[in-house]
Amino acid sequence: MELNLESITNKMIEEQLCARGIRSAYVLDAMRSVPRHLFVPENLKDYAYEDSPLPIGSGQTISQPYIVAFMTEQLNPVTGMKILEIGTGSGYQAAVLAHLGCKVFSVELLEELVNAASRTLSDLHYENVKIRHGSGYEGWQEEAPFDAVIVTSAPTAVPEALIGQLKDGGKMIVPVGGTYSVQWLKLVVKKDGQTDERDLLPVRFVPMV
Repeated sequence: MELNLESITNKMIEEQLCARGIRSAYVLDAMRSVPRHLFVPENLKDYAYEDSPLPIGSGQTISQPYIVAFMTEQLNPVTGMKILEIGTGSGYQAAVLAHLGCKVFSVELLEELVNAASRTLSDLHYENVKIRHGSGYEGWQEEAPFDAVIVTSAPTAVPEALIGQLKDGGKMIVPVGGTYSVQWLKLVVKKDGQTDERDLLPVRFVPMV
């Protein structure tokens, strides 16, 4: 299969991201540069840059490009920032953050996804991503505190362990809600040991297990 990458990537940037308010030049550059089609199954590569999530196996999905860009922009990532990701999935979100110069520590419950994402990220030389097989609810205590936390599956409440591993002044973006109820993408800011939560968007993510 051959993709006209420049054309379809530019279309994604203009119609899905810029048109919906993504403004960070750094985030737009990362979304343009990271080869999304290499993070989806072979039979779905033709659909990789379309405005929808896609299945990646094991009952999991890769989020639509807009959601990845929006969540990334909300964290205002800068070079050297240390980020905890919960839910590695295909590795695409981690690659976007790594492209921005962040150090990413990603936790994934499903071993088959750990292995697949590790191979993809290694092949693409994203050396500033480390992946652990384990429960996202526990985070990665040995590497805490983190400048930011990004959660790519939905718990029913913001996990306390993840708040504890967030640096004071840090941000967490997390979808919260049940499988059959409304989920809200929340921005959580930690300040002086307290947290302030703000609802950003209604969303639909796979449940955090």
